Amino acid sequence: MTTRRRFTLTQYLIEQRRRFPGASGDFNALLLDVALACKAIARSVAQGELGNVLSHVDEEVATAVNVQGEEQKRLDVISNAYFTEMTEWGGHLAGMASEEMDQPYQIPAPHQRGKYLLVFDPLDGSSNLDVNVTVGSIFSILRAPQEVIDSGRDVVEADFLQPGTQQLAAGYALYGPTTMLVLTVGNGVAGFTLDPNLGQFMLTHPDIQVPQDTQEFAINASNSRFWEAPIKRYVDECLAGRTGPRGKDFNMRWIASMVAEAHRILMRGGVFMYPKDTKDPAKAGRLRLLYEANPVGMLIEQAGGRASTGREPVLQALPTTLHQRIGLVFGSKSEVERIERYHREPVAYKDDSPLFAERSLFRA
Repeated sequence: MTTRRRFTLTQYLIEQRRRFPGASGDFNALLLDVALACKAIARSVAQGELGNVLSHVDEEVATAVNVQGEEQKRLDVISNAYFTEMTEWGGHLAGMASEEMDQPYQIPAPHQRGKYLLVFDPLDGSSNLDVNVTVGSIFSILRAPQEVIDSGRDVVEADFLQPGTQQLAAGYALYGPTTMLVLTVGNGVAGFTLDPNLGQFMLTHPDIQVPQDTQEFAINASNSRFWEAPIKRYVDECLAGRTGPRGKDFNMRWIASMVAEAHRILMRGGVFMYPKDTKDPAKAGRLRLLYEANPVGMLIEQAGGRASTGREPVLQALPTTLHQRIGLVFGSKSEVERIERYHREPVAYKDDSPLFAERSLFRA
């Protein structure tokens, strides 16, 4: 197929903009700046050790950590810089927030400020870089509060604390065998593949829909002793296979890279679970609400799936802090709704699975 038969990302955004005749073009320009940052990150990821980007930030201190308390690699810092430097200059943003920065990022004084907020995880799954597993970037665009737009003041944490239902766009870039950009601007989900010859993201997946029927689920089984009863029930029923209550066999997956997990579910269906558990009672979950759960949630729901905390739609959760964590379950709608139903039902489930029960496999 020739390139003339495919839309570029720019052409796709122009088509989407036609739904809003009064639009200024700032929104499209911001998304193209984000796409440029993703191209730059893809190039650095592809270089790997040859580009000296996989080491720790402080090579003498192998335990360098970010504001999340997570081990930080040089490429985490580089990716964060790509996002800020390639989007701050255009006059479209009032401010930014990132996994790698404790406080909101202010648009430098020489640059004009705009009406949007950008939140992002610049390099999701970076702990997998050493073993060459697919990683990615996740982002979300919000409208800045009108008072911020009118006054031009510096943004503060409270400006970003908007529920996922307020997102104007969300997406992720996937750095794998091919580089892809998967995007929603509130009108379905489209996937673009980077053409290395043209340097352009080309529309290759115009209307992504989460398959409704599934026989796959993804969860970190090493945390099984910390799961709540509804999650144990769901997993045990899947593992019981054809002879169990589900009447069919399931496969269990776990990549430990949420971008890769989300992409698999968008392409093949299934359900991903990183639920609230008792491992750390002080945390409501592992994933960050604003720049991980919300953008992935918007993509999944725009593609006909469902995203939830396990108890309620994740997009309705009201953020209270910039780096707030939350439990997340997303994927094929019927599976997520089943998990939500298990949370609502009275606790009558008895854990008698030999795989995930507290007793040993070798006890009589």
